[in-house]
Amino acid sequence: MPTTEHEALAELFRYQPELAATLLRDLLHYPVPPYLRIEVADGDFSQAMATEYRADRVLVLRGARDRPILGVIVEVQRNVDDEKRWSWPLYQVALRARLRCPAVVLVLCLDKATAAWAAQPIALGPGQRLRLQVVGPGALPRSFSDAAASRLPELAVLSAMTHGNDSGGVNLVLQTLAALVHLDEERGRFYTDLILARLNETLRQELEIEMQKYEYQSEFARKYYNQGLTEGEARGEARGEARGEARGETQGKARSVLAVLEARGVPVPEEVRGAVLGCQDQARLDAWLRAAIVVKDATALLRG
Repeated sequence: MPTTEHEALAELFRYQPELAATLLRDLLHYPVPPYLRIEVADGDFSQAMATEYRADRVLVLRGARDRPILGVIVEVQRNVDDEKRWSWPLYQVALRARLRCPAVVLVLCLDKATAAWAAQPIALGPGQRLRLQVVGPGALPRSFSDAAASRLPELAVLSAMTHGNDSGGVNLVLQTLAALVHLDEERGRFYTDLILARLNETLRQELEIEMQKYEYQSEFARKYYNQGLTEGEARGEARGEARGEARGETQGKARSVLAVLEARGVPVPEEVRGAVLGCQDQARLDAWLRAAIVVKDATALLRG
């Protein structure tokens, strides 16, 4: 999995290349031509030059007869870096020459200052200026329908990462987490971690309160809750114990806590695992399950 936020954001376009076309067409109103498919391509523009030039992600839109009709260079920019203003024009020209079709540079910025800097035209020579396609916080939606979030969860993830800490952002985060339940486990865990890593402590606490208030309304929580509960009930029934059903439910909740932590990639020390599996207090297990969705450190459960 990606080790930095920069790499992780670039991965969104590998998982879902359609995200680039949506950002260009729907948010920036760029005239994206009708295409039949979109693919991830090689982002190395070093060619025969001594300096290495490598874009974060390159996508190719293809039309009839699989002909390239638009090349998209995706660059994730997290801070101001004037060196990029020398390499970005090269990327666009090199991809245009490689594909023999128009090319565009799409820059993704999660803060306003960097977006404003990236949007400044790049002087190429007398009377020649290159204007990039820049997606910043102002372009990313602050709300969307449940259907839209499910159709393109990557856009919802970007919005939650950008606006999650704003006033009312907790609802945006909850809605996005609910949309992730239909993804495969790897993508769901990856996208959830991306969102939670951007949230400040105040928002994390607000998110935990909302989870307690609405009793597992997050589909993400319910998915792992039901998974553990089913496993626990099955074991209780198999043993045929008089109290198997109640014990199975308790064990199911305990395993749900561990499943959520593991799905998010949060390390679970043996002391925490033992305490969770040995707990017979269903109210405490319920509280731990809600907390497991937002905590960064599994030992925080035992301190709560």
